[in-house]
Amino acid sequence: MRAYTVLMTAAFAVLGGCTDHGDTAGSAEAAASVRPVLTQVARPSDTVTLGPFAGTIEPRYQAQLGFQIPGRMVGRDVTVGDIVKKGQRLAALDTIVSRFDLTRAEADLADARAQAENADSAEGRTRRLMTGNSVSQATLDQAVARRDTARARVDQALASLQKARDQMGYTELKAEFDGVVTQRLAEIGQVLSAGQGVFTVARPDGREAVVDIPEAYVGALPPDCRFTVALQSAPDLTTTGRVREIAPLAEAGTRSKRIRIALDNPGPAFRLGATIDVALASKVRPRFLLPPSALLEEGDRRSVWIVAPDGKSVTRRDVTAAAERDRAEPGLIAIIDGLKAGDRVVVAGVHSLTDGQPVRLTDDAV
Repeated sequence: MRAYTVLMTAAFAVLGGCTDHGDTAGSAEAAASVRPVLTQVARPSDTVTLGPFAGTIEPRYQAQLGFQIPGRMVGRDVTVGDIVKKGQRLAALDTIVSRFDLTRAEADLADARAQAENADSAEGRTRRLMTGNSVSQATLDQAVARRDTARARVDQALASLQKARDQMGYTELKAEFDGVVTQRLAEIGQVLSAGQGVFTVARPDGREAVVDIPEAYVGALPPDCRFTVALQSAPDLTTTGRVREIAPLAEAGTRSKRIRIALDNPGPAFRLGATIDVALASKVRPRFLLPPSALLEEGDRRSVWIVAPDGKSVTRRDVTAAAERDRAEPGLIAIIDGLKAGDRVVVAGVHSLTDGQPVRLTDDAV
């Protein structure tokens, strides 16, 4: 009897152990069916922001100034950043060669005038002799020709003298307008050729924003759009501007086009060379921006998984996506129908869920 009791006790113990193991397995299976999900709360947006793109403030009008004659530069009166006035001297060339040319031109003019006076006297004497039939008509004609030639040489010498005087003036490089020096291209002692650039002078009154924008975005710019321009060093300082010029060709390496934006009354802080951020905000149809991983596509059907209000299950809901991805928000898709504000959308692992699937939130999206 005692042996029977021991056997029964052992049997119950084994059965009890089997029952506990089965309950544990069932609990593990139930826990495994609850999937952790990453979600995002849907919020409507009715503004598309293009950018920001980095650029600089550059002058609308600028000129590269150089000497009109060759020579060795011996003086430089300004440098980069200096403000200059119209007619102010910027640099100077060695005047030795020009002075020699001027002296020679003056001597040539004196010689031509002496020759002209001699020719005039000869022509007068020949004419008087002609009245007495002492010389032939041919001799008088030759005297007249020599007189006219001598007078022409005087005119030629005068022109050469004026040219030599002008070249003396060309030994000084002067500002053509009020502006600021933005570039220095030559140094003292350098031998320059005629027309070689020495300084770049810009007019500070005409400032504009210059920025490179991807070619795909340029074609989508609305007509008469107005950009917002902010200083990178002081983002609170902003101004607006309109597109003045779009480069006809895209840059080969980046496939971007250079855009020049005329600024509307920029403040003094928008100095030439300042680094800026350029952006364009425009109104569009209200839509919800989501990462592409949130969209479940099966043929023509597009849907998302919506978490129940209690946060414990998901439901599949069909949505309508925009024809193109939002260009102002790279990497996102725009849902224009099927969502409402406050919906919690699953944004990862959408292909492993089923309708009514128990879930567990792993994020703190609000």
